Amino acid sequence: MLNYKHLHYFWTVAKEGGIARASERLHITPQTISGQLTLLETYFGVALFNKVGRNLEITDIGRQVLSFADEIFSLGNELEQMMHQLPSERQQIFRVGVVDVVPKSIAHHILLPALQMPKPTRMECRETDLETLLAELTLHRLDLVIADRPIPPSVSTRGFSHKLGECSVSFFAAEQVQQQLSNNFPECLNGAPLLLPSPGNQLRTDIDQWLDKNRLHPKIVAEFDDSALMKAFGQEGVGIFLAPTALEQEVMQQYSVKAIGQTDDIKESFYAISVERRVINPIVSAVIESANKTLFSKEK
Repeated sequence: MLNYKHLHYFWTVAKEGGIARASERLHITPQTISGQLTLLETYFGVALFNKVGRNLEITDIGRQVLSFADEIFSLGNELEQMMHQLPSERQQIFRVGVVDVVPKSIAHHILLPALQMPKPTRMECRETDLETLLAELTLHRLDLVIADRPIPPSVSTRGFSHKLGECSVSFFAAEQVQQQLSNNFPECLNGAPLLLPSPGNQLRTDIDQWLDKNRLHPKIVAEFDDSALMKAFGQEGVGIFLAPTALEQEVMQQYSVKAIGQTDDIKESFYAISVERRVINPIVSAVIESANKTLFSKEK
């Protein structure tokens, strides 16, 4: 019979990229892990890794075994989540990752239902790039990832992308900037100071294509990784900035700016990525359902 502990060692080595890192992750000596891998390869009768210098390179059959292992441990996590739903007085822990390009205001609205559950919940929120968060999700260090795109085809992570919705974008300006605009939207952007997200993501690509298509030539005065920082500079009158139309009223009130125009040609999409084929975690279900029914309902 297959020894699932040996399989787990193999899975961890493959995910961590080597025995040394797997040893740190599992708190087991490298010698022990190496020995268990040998036993697993003996059981299967095939090599799962090839040694290349000091590194291990997974074999083709090893990749197939890894695919099954992903599914096995994903189902094991679903079982664990189901057991966590049993009556208990202890506090639920909801571990979520937010991709760093997702606007903070959108992430806030998406995740708020997690802290409104009948059962006490403690949320642990981490923010970084998508690839890092997907790796954490695969290792079951996260329950959910909020992203601006589904799992890329180039990423081997076994997970499921649940589309929360999409929304158009609106352009905002402080009063002193708005008074300097001479034409109607979008022609008023020509020569106007504009604050944009940094290059390298789908939103910025869509914005650049939209500007080119409409032959608009604004003066780009700053680019930001952090959308909240971009809004803060926009509030000070440094330039026009963009935000999701779904939050138009909130942005105007919070930053004392006015919406000068909106376009459906630029869309921001948002996804909840989980390891569950069928979402059974009640917190994850509440987050997805609330986003679909409230935040993005008018945009669909």
